[in-house]
Formats: sequence, C-alpha cells, structure tokens
Amino acid sequence: MIDIRRFNTLGGANHGWLDAKHHFSFASYHDPKRMGWGALRVWNDDTIAAGTGFPAHPHSDMEIITYVREGAITHEDSLGNKGRTEAGDVQVMSAGTGIRHAEYNAEPDATRIFQIWIIPDGERAAPSWGTRPFPKGERSGHFVTLASGFDSDTDALPIRTDARVLGASLKAGESTEYTLGDGRFAYMVPAAGAVEINGQALGKGDGAAIREERVLRITATEDAELVLVDTAA
Repeated sequence: MIDIRRFNTLGGANHGWLDAKHHFSFASYHDPKRMGWGALRVWNDDTIAAGTGFPAHPHSDMEIITYVREGAITHEDSLGNKGRTEAGDVQVMSAGTGIRHAEYNAEPDATRIFQIWIIPDGERAAPSWGTRPFPKGERSGHFVTLASGFDSDTDALPIRTDARVLGASLKAGESTEYTLGDGRFAYMVPAAGAVEINGQALGKGDGAAIREERVLRITATEDAELVLVDTAA
C-alpha cells in the first residue's frame, strides 16, 4: 500500500519568517487521519527567511533529525553544543530527558529544511546532539543511511529508536530499490525532482506513506533528491 500525500494537501502556516508545511498533525494543524506513520510522528517542510529562526525552546523524549535542503542551519543548545549544518547534510538531536536549543538561519538567503521527529524507544537517557556531512556524490544512484538506531550502521548518525533515515540522489532515468522488512513503515519525500515509486508518481514535496510493499522500486523522472524513513510500528 502506498498512500500519496500531495504537497498542496499538507497542513501548515506561514508566519512570515517561517513558511511551514506539515505532513502530519503539528501545532495548529490537526488531522486525525495524519497523526504519524509508525513511530514517525512529525515531518515538517520548513522555509526559514534569512536572518531569522527558532529562539531557544525545550524538547524531551523525541529523536529530531534535521535534513538541510538549501542554505544552512545554525544550532546552539543548553549542553554547550554549537554547529552549522549545510545543504545535503544532517543533524540529529536526541532530546532524551530534556534539552533547550535554538536554530537560526544565519545565511543571506532562505534556508529550507525537513525536520523529522521519531518517537524513541528504550529507557530515557541524557540528551545529545551531532551533525555530519553526507556528500551527495556518495549516495548517487542508491540510498545511504544518514541516521540510524542500528549498531551495524557505523557511518550514520545515531538515533535512539528502531528506525533509519536514508538519502539518495538519482539522475533522470536512473532507478534504485529498497527492501522494506515485514511489518515496517516507510515514508518518502523528494527534496527535489520527481520519481515513480512502484509505478506511482511522486513530485517535489509530496509524501508517500508505505506499508506492506516488500520492494520499493524507484525511478527518477527528473533529477531527484530523496529522503526516506524506515521505522517500526
């Protein structure tokens, strides 16, 4: 089953400095049919104006993954962490028992991000933060794991949940496959371009909620940049 959620059907709000689109219920947007997908709880498509951002605010009990699509995001938190994450790269914050952080676009142009929240599992632990580059050339033609709760994914940023966040870059006409385990949930969004997934068209910003599809066959109909979350129920 693949449920396509077109970009123009997403919830959201434009605050001037922030133009936010929500794949799932978030803030003032509430849709009882879109409360999450497996352990995936939030997927926000945010455009942040230059010189603006989110002032310091608290989080707890959530794995928060930020995928930068354009520009860069600058992070600062109550643990003393500071960092700048550029387009194509990823930062992860395990909110754990509680953390305060701020995120700003210190760039001269708009920054565009996906912010993905996944419900953690296991015992609560102290918060943590990390970032790392993932050059697009290294994921050309296939998925690479960007963040993972599995010890075997040694090159990925760690998260505290039974999930993976993956990225791929495909040239027009290029194809790749991804195998989804039994009982797993997947959600995929093109950050750029357009693809067909198991014969269904998916454009920039559209979401594909996937279950009970063993093999995902993805073909780019134009140059595409993809983000995929594979999670337990």
